[in-house]
This record gives sequence, structure tokens and C-alpha cells, in this order.
Amino acid sequence: MSDRFFPNPMPEFVPETTPSTQQEQQEALTVIHGDSLSKLLAMPHAPLSQRLKRAALDLKETIVIETWGFSRQHVVDFTLYCGLMGTAFLLFKSYQVTHNSNDLTLCSQILKACDAASIASRDVTFICGRAGVCALGAVVAKHGGDGDSLRYYLSQFEKIKLSKNLPDELLYGRVGFLWACLFLNKHLGEATIPSAYTRAVVDEIIKNGRAMGRKGICPLMFEWYGEKYWGAAHGLAGIMHVLMDMELKPDELEDVRHTLKYMIHNRFASGNYPSSEEDRKRDVLVHWCHGAPGVALTLVKAAKVFGDKEFVDAAAEAAEMVWNRGLLKRVGICHGISGNAYVFLALYQFTGNVKYLYRAKAFACFLLDKAHKLISEGEMHGGDRPYSLFEGKGGMAYLFLDMIDPSLSKFPAYEI
Repeated sequence: MSDRFFPNPMPEFVPETTPSTQQEQQEALTVIHGDSLSKLLAMPHAPLSQRLKRAALDLKETIVIETWGFSRQHVVDFTLYCGLMGTAFLLFKSYQVTHNSNDLTLCSQILKACDAASIASRDVTFICGRAGVCALGAVVAKHGGDGDSLRYYLSQFEKIKLSKNLPDELLYGRVGFLWACLFLNKHLGEATIPSAYTRAVVDEIIKNGRAMGRKGICPLMFEWYGEKYWGAAHGLAGIMHVLMDMELKPDELEDVRHTLKYMIHNRFASGNYPSSEEDRKRDVLVHWCHGAPGVALTLVKAAKVFGDKEFVDAAAEAAEMVWNRGLLKRVGICHGISGNAYVFLALYQFTGNVKYLYRAKAFACFLLDKAHKLISEGEMHGGDRPYSLFEGKGGMAYLFLDMIDPSLSKFPAYEI
């Protein structure tokens, strides 16, 4: 397993420096080779956030050139996951942080290209489908004051049809479409996508989950390509995460609660989670897509919804596992260090415990200090699509922007 992650070299906690003189302040901000990571870990939030912001904006410019400029605006992959929409999503995040209107303008141009490329797509989710392009397009149009584009994207969203054989998971299935509805309602108003419409989709998901579930053991269960997955991308964690944002009936809410309890009671002794029902003996993956990180984010949400201490305790245990085995030899959001940092951010927001803020900061500082060197030396995988949001440096740039105000951070296209 050690070939998957770096041993965590960072102290359990490093208090931020509080220089009392100008010389001490200068020394605290001076990072030199050899002590760079320890200096970053002790650096006060304000100067560190400026370093992270500068790094994020530099990365953003590189990503735009590599994915948009060099391609001569030819769209090979329109998706948020590994395609051009990921660049647009990063630009929108940059606009929200910096209020630079150029980011919004470029984001809008990229989304028009994604719209043309996705118009015949049968995929319907936010992360990998047509719904993501239309939802983000509508929200960006609203921010840009473009009423015609806003109406166009909403009308296109309404034309999306969900086939009967659609899976229920997040990346390609029904809950991935529901997340797009949640995104629109958050940014454009709660009635943008009526609850009567989303209710029909929820009904189908609950019906399918109960048909495969076992009453009194695990009430809801789902299958994707022949496997009963547990993780955020294709399985229980992702489906329960989105369902908890919907208006559920009391019995449905209880089914969600007991499904999550089933997962907790059948986790590995390490605090990690199986990737699927069929893979209950292999404690290997510590990813958002499969393993403790994605499950932990869902458990934090469950703690908010149900007020049950067992969910908080299980999330905290999962976070310990992520601290010990989550410095993956990958950079991205889906299965890399960038995504794993969001476990600590979610727990910090819920508990207020500065230990978790420090741990998120530590993962971000590790990336800031070492990622480029480790990737260039072949010690860290930069992603098959190295400038993408979910696999590559786009996710790292997004995390750096979120670290500027950790109280507002959200795992992209998962936390709403």
C-alpha cells in the first residue's frame, strides 16, 4: 500500500507564528530551501493565503492556455471531470474569489464551446454530462447579466431527458442530475427547478435502492456495472449525499440514515471503507471516489442532518485515516491529495476544531511546496489529463482558492 501514498512527514499540529517585531515578521515570511514546508506550516493565515492565491492564479493561467489556448478552442472533452468544463468551473471559482470580470467572460466563452460539443450527448449529470454545461452556463450568465443566455441554458436544461435504464450514481446517473438541479436552485432561486420535478427522480432512486436493499440490514443498495459500490463517485456515499439535500419523506430519511449506519458498522478497523460490497477485504483505496475521504464528507453532512454523534465520530475516525494514508502520490481532486484535504475542511466547518483547519492547511502546503518537483521527478502522478479539474492540477488550483477562506470551502460538484 505504501506505493500509493507518501508517509506523512508533518507534525500533528504546528501553531501559527505571531511575530512581535518587524525582523521576526520578516523571518516568519521568508521561506528558504530546506525548511520551506515547516515555514509554510507555521506561517500566519494572511500571508499564506496570499501565497496560495498567487499560486492558484498562476496555475489557472497555465491551465487556460493548455486546455483552451493551445487547443485552438477545439473541444475534445466537454465534461467537468477531465474536460473543458473543468477549466470553466475553475474560472468561475476564480471570479468568485477575485471578482475579476475577465475570468467570467472567458468562462462564458468556454461554456459556449462546451454547449456546442455536448448538445447531442446522452449523459445527463453535472460532472460528466449535459446538465452540468447547462447549469453552469445559466449561473454564469446570471452573474454576467446576460438574460438571453440565461434563458437559453435553462430552456436547454428543461429538454434533458432521463432514460429508464439510467444508473442512480453520481458521475453518470440520477443523483448526478439531481446535483445539477441543486446547483441551479442554490444560485438562481429555490423554485428554479420545481420540487415536483425532482421528486419524481427521487422516487425512482428510492424505489431502485429498496429493491436491491435488505430491510433491517441495509435498506438501500445500488449497482453500477455489476458491482455494489460504496464510494462517492459511483456508490452509496454519493447517492446518500445528494438524497440528504432533497425533500425526503420520514421513512425515506430513515432508510438513508440506516444505510449510512450499515456502512459505519462494516468499515475496516483502520477507519477506511470498502470500495464495494464485493471488495470487503481489500483496505487499499483512500480516495474521494472510493474509500474514506468521500464517505467522510457524506458522514459530516449526515451529522448535520440527523444530529447523531455516531456520524461525527465516524467522520473523525475517517479523517485520522486520511491524515495517515491520504498524502497520495497523485495531485487531483478525485483520487489525490487535493480532494483529500476537503475532509479536514468539512470537519473544521462542522466542529470549529482548529486541528482540522491545520490538517487542511498541511495538505495544501505539502502541494504548494512539493507537488511540481515530485511530478517532474516522476514521484507523483500529475493525472492522465494533467490540467483537468478532477485528475490534475486544476483540482490543486481549486483547493488553493478554497484555502483563502476555509469557512466557505466546498468540494467541487459534491458539497453544495
